[in-house]
Amino acid sequence: MGLFNSFKDHFNKAEFSITPNKKLKTISSEFKATFNLSLVFYKGNFIADSNLTLSSLDKKTSNAMNINSKENLKIKASMKVGKVEDLFLSTYGIKVQIKDNAAKKLINNDLTLGDASRQ
Repeated sequence: MGLFNSFKDHFNKAEFSITPNKKLKTISSEFKATFNLSLVFYKGNFIADSNLTLSSLDKKTSNAMNINSKENLKIKASMKVGKVEDLFLSTYGIKVQIKDNAAKKLINNDLTLGDASRQ
């Protein structure tokens, strides 16, 4: 079944997009609807206020953020959790963690989003 699920994840059309004027809770909600997983944003080492937008988070952190990046961040179910977290950091300078649907447990970085959503 694992090979079939991996094959299916590569052809899943669900993608995830981000705009700087969206609130973090909206981005997290859309991520959960797409992948059935929780996306948690951090301001430094603390969980960011979900009412902030990406652009306002940029103003409240000392980390260099690149919210106006021209790169489109495209996330698919076939991508590994660690790769997705690294993409947020390298593309936007934002630290995120992917957790289970209830946002209680961190997901293993070596799992794909598709595999993690089926656990």
